[in-house]
Amino acid sequence: MHLASSLAATAAFPRPEKLAAFAQHLPPEWIEQALHATGSATVRKRRLPAEQVVWLVLGMALFRDRSIVEVVDKLDLALPGAGDLPVAPSAVPQARARLGEEPMAWLFTHSARQWAHASADRHRWRGLALYGLDGTSLRVPDTAENRAHFGSAEGRTESGYPMTRIVALMALRSHLLTAASFGPYTRGEHSYANELWSEVPDHSLIIVDRNFLFPGVLVPLSRAGRERHWLIRAKKNTSWRVVKRLGPKDEIVEMEVSHQAREKDPSLPEVWLARAIHYERKGFVRQTVLTSLLDPERYPAAELVALYHERWELELGYDEIKTEVLEREESIRSKSPSAVAQELWGILLAYNLVRLEMERVAEEAGVEPTRISFITALHLICDEWLWCAVAAPGAIPKHLRNLRAKLARLVLPPRRARTYPRAVKVKMTSYPRKRPARRGKLVK
Repeated sequence: MHLASSLAATAAFPRPEKLAAFAQHLPPEWIEQALHATGSATVRKRRLPAEQVVWLVLGMALFRDRSIVEVVDKLDLALPGAGDLPVAPSAVPQARARLGEEPMAWLFTHSARQWAHASADRHRWRGLALYGLDGTSLRVPDTAENRAHFGSAEGRTESGYPMTRIVALMALRSHLLTAASFGPYTRGEHSYANELWSEVPDHSLIIVDRNFLFPGVLVPLSRAGRERHWLIRAKKNTSWRVVKRLGPKDEIVEMEVSHQAREKDPSLPEVWLARAIHYERKGFVRQTVLTSLLDPERYPAAELVALYHERWELELGYDEIKTEVLEREESIRSKSPSAVAQELWGILLAYNLVRLEMERVAEEAGVEPTRISFITALHLICDEWLWCAVAAPGAIPKHLRNLRAKLARLVLPPRRARTYPRAVKVKMTSYPRKRPARRGKLVK
């Protein structure tokens, strides 16, 4: 039985369980729209048509320990033909190349706008939807094409692998990704962030890392739309002039916009206002958070300080992708820039599908989505997908009913307030690195 028919058979049985095959959240009409909108629809009947290749890319994201050909076989993605012989290994990369990256980008963007914004709307703070934005990087296979396109991290030496830079917008209280932008590592995070501001809805608060404390980034966010606010931690060298004191550690400040910033963007003002809230935690140095939320009655300082630390949810989300989904691999699989983009959209979409199921489970269990174990949910969903690909339709309802007993394993205990000083647990190896400049030889 093929994956699509398995999922259709599953959907035909009434059940109260929320943890069903996550693929049901991607309606077939969305896939069809994605293929037609990007000109990737399959006219010629192939053993791996475009709609099945979409599931292959998702399977690549979730089954990292299996080869791509094995993913096709295990999930029964190929249509019958050629005497039911296995798909030729050469047919799989050809099918991926025919699909391209655009349908996966369309599917991620379309689904993320619906899922993440709806989730943020359900978890508002004082009428504002909460989002986080930050950047990260991933290694890609070391091919000449990838290195030429993506570039690499350069310090004293060139990095061993080409790198892609990713900036994502996340609904913080469910970890659902709202939007993402990625590309060459040589581009800065600010330029990728500016591409995402159009995805931020009105009446929202964006919590960002202090690396984004720049008027060319934050001023455009605030002036577009209605009540689009930001919250950020000040840098050590951030300077301002106090305009008005709101309390002992709460004040309105004025910061100058540099001449260089105004040259790049003449629409920027000469000065911009922010609210500075100073606080100190036991064992740590004094910190200051800056925000565009200027009303102390409507937005209490103590709540804003506590809220800033929810920014860490985005870091946890990146860790879930890198450590659990990608299994801490040195690099992702694809060896060309277009295939890398396709794979990355598949990874982000698969992550959202898992997170969407976790939110449904959390709702049923009466807890916050962050109280659900990501790794346990990921394993259950992967196991179910493999199982549904080969199961008889009559056995599916019983299998899904048994999942209810497993839901208790997904709920984590409440988080404890713990702090640890930063320290290196494992020292880097003393062996010389393999340098990319002289392939096949070690350079000391």
